[in-house]
Formats: sequence, structure tokens, C-alpha cells
Amino acid sequence: MRAFRSAFLNDFAARGHLHQCTDLEGLDALMSKERVAGYIGFDSTAASLHIGNLTQIMRLRTLQRHGHKPIVLVGGGTTKIGDPSGKDEVRQLLSEQQIIANSARIREIFTRYIKFGDGPTDAILVDNSDWLDKLEYIPFLRDVGRHFTINRMITMDSVKLRLDREQPLTFLEFNYMILQAYDFAELFRRHGCRLQMGGSDQWGNIVTGIDLARRTDNAELFGLTSPLIATASGAKMGKSVAGAVWLSADMLSPYEFWQYWRNAEDADVGRFLRIFTDLPIGEIEKLESLKGAELNDAKKILANEATALAHGQAEAERAAATARQTFEGDGVSADLPTVSVDRGELAKGVGVLALFTLAGLTASNSEARRQIAGGGLKVNDQVVTDEGAKVGERDLNSGGAIKLSLGKKKHVLVRPA
Repeated sequence: MRAFRSAFLNDFAARGHLHQCTDLEGLDALMSKERVAGYIGFDSTAASLHIGNLTQIMRLRTLQRHGHKPIVLVGGGTTKIGDPSGKDEVRQLLSEQQIIANSARIREIFTRYIKFGDGPTDAILVDNSDWLDKLEYIPFLRDVGRHFTINRMITMDSVKLRLDREQPLTFLEFNYMILQAYDFAELFRRHGCRLQMGGSDQWGNIVTGIDLARRTDNAELFGLTSPLIATASGAKMGKSVAGAVWLSADMLSPYEFWQYWRNAEDADVGRFLRIFTDLPIGEIEKLESLKGAELNDAKKILANEATALAHGQAEAERAAATARQTFEGDGVSADLPTVSVDRGELAKGVGVLALFTLAGLTASNSEARRQIAGGGLKVNDQVVTDEGAKVGERDLNSGGAIKLSLGKKKHVLVRPA
């Protein structure tokens, strides 16, 4: 592996973050001699971020750990447009009230990973609506738009892929790259920001921002991208069988978050330890060299470390204890995910297909039937064989709950309401 003068780039590359850089030699020289402010943008498209976003948060954390200054840009303005990168169709437009609410929610997430404050390496959080909402259309076209050519814009992947597939790309979305480029120039002016980081799908937008700042401000800026993360089996990072792996506890419990990492594929353990934890590389190399059943210990360390960062050490320990009790103890823990069912409905009995679907363990009754045919569903650790069976009050265990299981690793408690 190439050695850099900058401690940040050495660690960044060792953890598998490095994909492309607009000027690697120049950035290395700059970061080895002075503190650099770098940013990543996060649009406010949902009430929480998920672990697909976590890859970028950890890159800002790495930047700060090596003495540089992270800038978190919340896209309160660009969310009104919608980033077409990697999308096959137009994003659903959110109301301004939704965007404001989402922005407020996701701000809380960053404080768990990055230190904010007034110090030289303390992070700052800014919202691009502060300047984008105030732009006047005609002056913006004259001052900024004249630096962009349609010829170049249609060669960008975010545009080209949609056009090649003959899928609609609205004029609204077409403007996104101009606004992201303007963000970079504005952050340079306001905060001396010299670096933008992002996923490899953001390369075109980042390069466009560097070119704009060079033209308008005679600024020398840098871009650094990272590989888009997928699991070893090719699944998109941030998704699970039950849906998105959210970073907010009210959208995904700390136990379910812990279980996601504990269930990582064997081939992903070393890579995920590098990207999603602060463990030293030497320690990670030892853990990823484990084989067979011993690799489960590395997965538990991954789950503990990732959950402690997201939800705190106490929640990580509690999730680990829940897992031990569920899989190594009596099979039931009060901290398992729980759904409530009306006591009257339980008294009459609820169809097993509907109950597993209600609990989120299966996506539909049809999927529940397929799981039963394969012996994949259990009620109170007993395999379900009859798809017409009903579950009711008689199935409540001594803890006043019914344990539903999908395979060996997914469990939900049903409690009467």
C-alpha cells in the first residue's frame, strides 16, 4: 500500500476509504503541513440517516481524529431539488415543513460521532438553505450559470445514465449539480473549506464544484471519493430483510442495530471493522484472520463497537446481553423487539400468517406461507407447520409475551395491549 506524508490519508487508505482524488499529491502535501477543513453533504430526505450514510460520517470522524476540521453540510436547500445520482426515477418532493423536521432530527445523529464546538478541529454544522434559499434566479444564472455548459453536464453519470435509459430527468433535478458545486464554492468563502468528500457516485458533482471555485474565486480545492459499499453477497449497504438500518433508536432499536452487525457475512467482517469502528488496523488484522466459529467473536466485537458509537456503550452492552440470553440462555429477553396486539384479538386468536407479517418478520402472508413450507417460522421456539393455525392468549409465556422467530436470528415478542 502506498505511503502518504499525511497521517489522515494513510489511515483513510488503510481503512478502505480511498477511491479517487482530484489531486492526490497536492492534497497529501497540504494535509501534511496544515489543518484542512473538509465537508460532506447530507440531504434531509428522511427523519433519520441509515448505515449507508454512516460510511460518510465515519470519514468525517477519521478526518477529525487526525487533526483536521469536519464540516457537516445539511442539505435543507438541495433536498428541495433532489439528487438524481444513482436514481432511476424522480425523487418524491418533500414539503418545506418535512425538510425542516428531518434536518432537525438528523442533526442529533452527528453529535454521537463527531465533536462540535469552537476549537480549531471541532466540527461545525451548516445548512445550505442559509444561502440557496436567498439566491435570485437571474443574478444566479448570470454569475454562476455561465460557468456551466450543457455539453459537459450531460456527460455526468447522474444525467447520462437516466438519458441512456430513456428515463425522465426533470429540469429541477438537472440543476442539482450546479447547486452542489455552488455549495463547495460558498463553503470555501465562508469557512475556508478546501476538501469535499463523498461516495464515488458524487465524483462528477465534486469536480464541477472544484472547477466553479477555480473560475469564480481562483481557489484550489480538492475532491476525495470513496467506494460505494455493498455486502460481500452484493446487497446494498444500509438495507436488511426488514428494511433500512436506521441510526435513530426510535426507527430501529439498538438491539436490532447490534444484530445487523452480528449477522454480517464472514467475508465482510474485516472490511466493516475498518470502516465502521475506530479499532487499530493491527487489531483488525488479527480479528479478520480468525476462522470458523472463532470469527463469531470478531462479529460480536464489530456489533459492540458499531452500536456503542451509534447508541452509547450502555446500549451496546444491553444489546449484547439480550443476544446472549436469547441464543445462549432461556431463549427469551424482555429487550427483544416488541409489537402490541389487542388483548381482545388475542383472546379470539390471530392467524399465524397475519401475526408474523404484523411483527415485520415477513413482508406478506405469501412470504409467511413460503417460510412455513421451509420450516423457517417458530412460535415460542416450536416450528409452525400449519399455515391456518391461530396464535392466542394460551400461547403467552410466563413473561406475558409470545415469542415469534424467523430462522435462528430474528425474534419479536408479541404482547397484549
